[in-house]
Amino acid sequence: MRIFALLLSLLPLAAQAADTPREALRWRSTLVREARQAWGIDAPVAVFAGQIHQESRWNPDAISRVGARGMAQFMPATERWAKQALPGLADGGATNPVWAMRALIRYDDYLIQHIPPERTDGVYALFWAALRSYNGGLGHWLAEAKNAKSARREDVDAACGTAKRHKSHCRENLNYPKRILVDLQPLYASWGDGVAP
Repeated sequence: MRIFALLLSLLPLAAQAADTPREALRWRSTLVREARQAWGIDAPVAVFAGQIHQESRWNPDAISRVGARGMAQFMPATERWAKQALPGLADGGATNPVWAMRALIRYDDYLIQHIPPERTDGVYALFWAALRSYNGGLGHWLAEAKNAKSARREDVDAACGTAKRHKSHCRENLNYPKRILVDLQPLYASWGDGVAP
């Protein structure tokens, strides 16, 4: 009976390991180090890991159909901007895994710093907004937040497609933070902190 109970208790870990790409384990310590260097000991490592999983499944050679490259899927123009605007990114590029992780972490921080706190309703909503901005552009999110009837995440999401962005892009943009925060973040909970609603 004890053996059965032990095996039953290990099932969630086995499922987690099955869903976590093997390549992720290779980069775990680097991601934790980069995240804590930029955000401190309480860095939301599980969020960053989920985001890299969503972007590239930890493939440093990933190239999207629209030209985004590397683990963090930076477009060439965003890569050029990041090298000039964000600290520690002058050398390297999108296909360098360490640069890509550092860029994703620092770009997320940049986005969070540029989202007015009065436009969100808490830390979870702030990360949700930052992830939507990473995926679809900060300017789009800010314009939609101005059109929203309140700062509640649901109201800002409902305003998707009411400003600069065409409604056809909303499905992907709204699913992006859900996929990371709800579906993928739990896979990486043992790596470090995350964010909760």
